[in-house]
Amino acid sequence: MALNNLTPAGNSTHKTKRVGRGQASGMGKTASRGSNGQKSRTGYSIKRGFEGGQQPLQRRLPKVGFYSGLVKPYVINIEKITTVAALEEITLDSLRSIHKISNSVKQVKLIGKGVAELASKIKDENVLYSGMNK
Repeated sequence: MALNNLTPAGNSTHKTKRVGRGQASGMGKTASRGSNGQKSRTGYSIKRGFEGGQQPLQRRLPKVGFYSGLVKPYVINIEKITTVAALEEITLDSLRSIHKISNSVKQVKLIGKGVAELASKIKDENVLYSGMNK
């Protein structure tokens, strides 16, 4: 199989219009860029989202779309709520029975003096104390 004809089909290609090549070319002097101004200069490029000095839309709208999955524990000071020390087992449900804690609370942290002595009573992994590294 011979590849003799590698030229494009007739009238399928056109020469590019050469601009800025004198008045007789029809696109001389300003090279079809208008008269003066920023857009007529060499090297001009506009930033994406630029609105001519007006505050761009992406900066006018509020930031949206991030939610931290970090769970902050509800804190109970055992010096102020002394009934926690009287409990036999410290669990999330037993703390709810003596102290008003919302159902949306998933973790409770005990703080205050003497919290280390209560560590042996804690039977729930969702109950932390200030000596724990978590």
